[in-house]
Amino acid sequence: MNIMPPIAASAATAQQFTLTNAWGMRVTISERGAALVSWQAPDRYGRMADILLGYPENEYLRHHRHAWFGAIIGRWANRIARGRFKLDGRVVQADVNDRGNLLHGGDAGFHTAHWDGEMAHGGLALSYVSPDGQGGFPGTLAVQVFYQLDDDGSLTIEYQATCDAPTPVNLTSHPCFNLNGGTADVGDHMLRIDADHYLAIDELGIPVGRVEVAGTPFDFRQPAAIGPRMRWPDPQIRIAGGFDHCYCLPSDPREPGRLRNVARVFDPGSGRQLDVATTEAGLQFYSGNGLTGVRGRHGVTYSRHDGFCLEAGAYPDQLNGKGAAAVILRPGQVYRQTTVYKVSLQT
Repeated sequence: MNIMPPIAASAATAQQFTLTNAWGMRVTISERGAALVSWQAPDRYGRMADILLGYPENEYLRHHRHAWFGAIIGRWANRIARGRFKLDGRVVQADVNDRGNLLHGGDAGFHTAHWDGEMAHGGLALSYVSPDGQGGFPGTLAVQVFYQLDDDGSLTIEYQATCDAPTPVNLTSHPCFNLNGGTADVGDHMLRIDADHYLAIDELGIPVGRVEVAGTPFDFRQPAAIGPRMRWPDPQIRIAGGFDHCYCLPSDPREPGRLRNVARVFDPGSGRQLDVATTEAGLQFYSGNGLTGVRGRHGVTYSRHDGFCLEAGAYPDQLNGKGAAAVILRPGQVYRQTTVYKVSLQT
């Protein structure tokens, strides 16, 4: 794995860094939001294409409050109902930005921040300090994210965070993939998710219960094309306009936090395959339901289902459920997470 020199930028803009491997893959990362900007990968014929959706170039070179393509999400990924939760007996009110709820850290989330990037230890380290009260969250949080691209096509993302006061932490990466490189939508992508349950949601996207996938369009325990599943007459598909649901990933209670393979996506046209491994309990599958009209790079305007996301993290609104204690970071503790996106060719 090699690291290209950063693209120069003024003090008011963000540098970009490019990681490469022996097979010609190129992953570009911006200091704006610590975001994955692009991922050039070959198809079965050796033709390179960008398998990530992304904004026009200048959107990554300035500070703004745009959406989340490729960015690191925090302090809380996914949703918190009404932006409200209890912490050590007191009610905390975080910012709301999605139909009265908090989504992806709010408008002051980590995707808007300038991260300091440095080439180190064979990869790229990016750091950010979130001040006390940012987005309504208590405590100062120091975060580091480390990216490494290996010759087998694995992009490893390692997260670490510490705090000076109790605070919720749930970080994720938000790449939006299209394995055919944008020649069509993702309807024919074959998806497998190793989970027996998912979280059903209400009209505002807040979980209302754990449901078995068996007999529903959410059953991807065997590979199935995404597109036909979105046409099932299922009320949960109607609510979200597709998929925007968290899968409950199985884990071994004897080895909590173990990195394990949880999902695979295959594009029949290009032969590209994406494998996802994570240490986390949840995997949010989003089928690009809200992409219509979003302006992308090279003058492209995206349409519904032009990309998909597989975001590893805690459960949405977990702060208001039985597992709340598990997502509170306290002084002296270290938050750690690892997620790996591996791109290869199916033979």
